[in-house]
Amino acid sequence: MRDHRLRCAVGLILAVCVTVAGCSAAAAGPEGSRTSFGASESVGEGAVRTYTTVDARGEPTGVGIRMSATALDGLPDTGEKFMLDLPEQASATVFDHVMLNWNPHGHEPEILFGKPHFDMHFYMTDMSSTMGIDPAASDYAARAAHLPDAKYIPRDYITPPGPLASELAVPFMGVHWMDATAGMIPGVYDFTQTFINGSWDGNYTFMEPMMTRAWLLTKPAIRESAKQPQAYQHTAYYPTVYSVRFDYATGEYDISLAEMILRQKS
Repeated sequence: MRDHRLRCAVGLILAVCVTVAGCSAAAAGPEGSRTSFGASESVGEGAVRTYTTVDARGEPTGVGIRMSATALDGLPDTGEKFMLDLPEQASATVFDHVMLNWNPHGHEPEILFGKPHFDMHFYMTDMSSTMGIDPAASDYAARAAHLPDAKYIPRDYITPPGPLASELAVPFMGVHWMDATAGMIPGVYDFTQTFINGSWDGNYTFMEPMMTRAWLLTKPAIRESAKQPQAYQHTAYYPTVYSVRFDYATGEYDISLAEMILRQKS
């Protein structure tokens, strides 16, 4: 589903750095925390659902996706996109919804991301704004080229220059930023999972875990810091940790953006 021009974006970076709503009953957790789930969506032979966790005071501590183990079975040979609402308990977080993409043949640049994998865009804008990233729009190039101020870009992430960004924008997604420390060297990089960020029209608009189906089948357990910018465009709760694990008790993969901190617009 990605535009082939994303290949050029990665090349530039290497050169520089060599729809369902609803909510089920909340589940109680440790120390009074509670987890609320969004409506379930069928994926493969299983299901996926979003969630939000709040602490005893009702303040959000994390958002994420729960995907049943069988969701990795019976996946189609064509790409699929799922627009997933977050529970209303996520309203104090910076996130609005999640777009889950299944890419059975990977996407450009194939030398890096050609393996079958999932993209999980956690959007900070609403669904209509996401779907409004339309190359048919007369202002598409100008809005793509309008990048956020550098202080809003997380540490180590590189964006293409504005004029090139307009050429590299991915329809219905936006402009993707790569982590300069991720070692994405063509012919050397072995893609299993990574974390991408992105923008549209001057706004930092999404955080995007990407992971291969083969890697998920190993039932991995990772926990990494979510790199932070110097300043924030919105007053909201932002995640500081990204994690993936397999919950053997429920038989689900848990992809989480957690340990949220309230940030002030600055």
